[in-house]
Amino acid sequence: MSEHSLARATISAGILFAIAVGLGAFAVARDPAVGVEVMALFRDQVASQILTDSLPILAVRIFFNNATTCALLFLGGAALGIITVLILAVNGLLIGAVAELMQQQQGSLFIAAALIPHGIFEIPSFLIAGGLGLLLGRALVAEWHGYGDAAAAAVPLARLFLRIVIPLLAVAAVVEVFITPVILSIVI
Repeated sequence: MSEHSLARATISAGILFAIAVGLGAFAVARDPAVGVEVMALFRDQVASQILTDSLPILAVRIFFNNATTCALLFLGGAALGIITVLILAVNGLLIGAVAELMQQQQGSLFIAAALIPHGIFEIPSFLIAGGLGLLLGRALVAEWHGYGDAAAAAVPLARLFLRIVIPLLAVAAVVEVFITPVILSIVI
């Protein structure tokens, strides 16, 4: 695996994710009730469980939540990349829907302040994990066609996951908990 193939796979993951974000935003722009339902689901299933924690515990929970998602993105490649593609698409749809609803309610500056500080670390980690998952799926397909060893290909991919994705997620979680709220308080 070359850096060039990782870059192409990450760009592919980014394109799929961006299309899904656009579709999620479009769905809410056409019918804001969709966004309200997504926000209620997020509030009930995710936010209510983590927002009562202390800030350091919240950072750890966010890190593990994101690390789990990224691990599933990577390991989803073992299902020929199908699970990777599904996770990219579903997360993109949800983020697009929430971002559009929040943009309608709070404005573009609020969205930028809420996403950019930690998103500059979190989104690349998510897309790189997706790219690694796509490469893992490609390695499996190659092995099925008799030219490749998926297990041998998985080892350097896993090393990249641990060396790149995990540190980015750790930084993103700390920024999300300790810096993003400060920036939001200035903007609001």
